[in-house]
Amino acid sequence: MRFASMQKCACMDMPMSRMAAGTSHELAAAVEVMKALASTARLAIVLELAGGPLRVHELVRATGMPQPRVSQELRVLRGAGIVRGARTGREIAYTLTDHHLAHIARDALNHGNPTPLT
Repeated sequence: MRFASMQKCACMDMPMSRMAAGTSHELAAAVEVMKALASTARLAIVLELAGGPLRVHELVRATGMPQPRVSQELRVLRGAGIVRGARTGREIAYTLTDHHLAHIARDALNHGNPTPLT
């Protein structure tokens, strides 16, 4: 059975059967987060930012994407409230707004791979 070895996320305090579905506003907000993460480029950026703050040129190097693409994807992630930037001089260091976003990204990646990441 595929789900026999499924582990419960450490940040989950109650079984899924006891979780409330949420209001329509909460559900819509969750869908917007999922939409923003539904891109290989944006997922790669979120996974890189899980390790801490990075500037655009560092994300370019880490992801192998061209600078305009990284900037465009960061704009989408900022708009969705997934990342924020802090300016220092001429550069902006980007961070995740919530560490749980890194868990969501990693869980999604692990769910699609036969050999999970740690």
